[in-house]
Amino acid sequence: NETLMRDAERWLRGEFSTKTDARSALGVRTIIDDDNVYDHLKLMAKFVRLGGYAGLFITLDELVNLYKLGSSQARSANYEQILRILNDSLQGSCEGLAILMGGTPEFLSDPRRGLFSYQALASRLGDNAFASSTLVDNTGPVIKLKNLTPEDLYILLERLRHVFAYGDPTKYLVPNEALESFMRHCSKKIGDSYFRTPRTTIKAFLDFLAILEQNPAQWNELIEQSNITKDQGPIDVAAEEEDDGLATIRI
Repeated sequence: NETLMRDAERWLRGEFSTKTDARSALGVRTIIDDDNVYDHLKLMAKFVRLGGYAGLFITLDELVNLYKLGSSQARSANYEQILRILNDSLQGSCEGLAILMGGTPEFLSDPRRGLFSYQALASRLGDNAFASSTLVDNTGPVIKLKNLTPEDLYILLERLRHVFAYGDPTKYLVPNEALESFMRHCSKKIGDSYFRTPRTTIKAFLDFLAILEQNPAQWNELIEQSNITKDQGPIDVAAEEEDDGLATIRI
């Protein structure tokens, strides 16, 4: 029954907007919406385990967008859901479900807008008291990723070059000397940002390889012509839409 199958998929994707439509199509009395989506993810995890899999792995990236919400009420509502997910994970009540969340350091530790502004999360996500710059604990709920070093970025550029050549070293478009020259050029243009926040550097390098692949150009001349600007990053919280406990002062 193709129609029934499509309707079931629509229900699982949360595409029914009203319970009446869902009942008419499938005979069910509930739909997946913002209030119960996490409960249904747990149900989905049980479903995939019945299908023979070890469980369901979910990735939630760019959670900095919660940090950027102007409404403190909206942020709190989202942080309450994160607290619920964290409690279930730590207490073992969501078997077969793993959730990986990705965000910026500000999203985690900002005391006014980040997760640490929610006291219950701050107490659960705080650093290990015995951890330090040399002693790392990777068993806790938070794993902090270190910034790349120039050496890390060099290796990354090597691998990008390798992928661009379909894994054939004989098809490399530039020698190792070009990688060093490209990094020096980036350093002159944007300073340490070229390896600490390398999004712009990586895109510029791939654009560089694309031009060389399609045009008869000298790599050293092309590098000097490139205009690389600093990545401003995804965070812009200059304006608040709601009261955050701060007064507006005009002089």
